Amino acid sequence: MEFLFNHTGLAIGLLGAGLSACLAGAGSAVGTGIAGEAAAGLVTEDPTKFGKSMILQVIPGTQGLYGLVVWFFAIMRMGVLNGTGLDLSFVDGCRYFSACMPMAIGGLISAIAQGKVAAASVNLLAKNPDHWSKGMILCITVEFYAILSLLASFMMLVNI
Repeated sequence: MEFLFNHTGLAIGLLGAGLSACLAGAGSAVGTGIAGEAAAGLVTEDPTKFGKSMILQVIPGTQGLYGLVVWFFAIMRMGVLNGTGLDLSFVDGCRYFSACMPMAIGGLISAIAQGKVAAASVNLLAKNPDHWSKGMILCITVEFYAILSLLASFMMLVNI
C-alpha cells in the first residue's frame, strides 16, 4: 500500500489535467456542433449570412481552448515538462486533480449550454439580421461562467 501511496500522485494529477482538456474539448465539440447545425440550415436558405453564422458557431469552442490551457499549466506545474513529476506525492496528485475539475466540469457544461444559446442566436439572425449582435451578447453571458471555471482552476493550480 505504501508503494501505491508514494507513486500514484503523478497519475492522479495527469488524470485531472487530461479530464480538463478532454471534457472541456468534448463540450466544445458538442456546443459548436449544435450551433453549426443551426447555422448550416440558415446558410442553406441565405448564404450571405455565413460570416455571422460562423462567428456564432465558433463561440462555444473557447471552452476547449480553456481546458487545454489548464492542462498545459497543470502538467507544467506538476513537473512533467522538466522531468521532476515522478516525485509528485499522492496528496499533491489529488490537489492537481481537484484543481483541474472546475475547468473540466465547467467547460463541459458551459460549452453545451453556450451551443444551445448560439443556435437560438442563429435563429435570431435568420429572423432579424439587424439584431444578431444581441445573440452574441447572450452567448457571451454563458462564456462568463466558463471564464470563472478557468479562473478557479488557475487560482487553485497556482497555489499548490
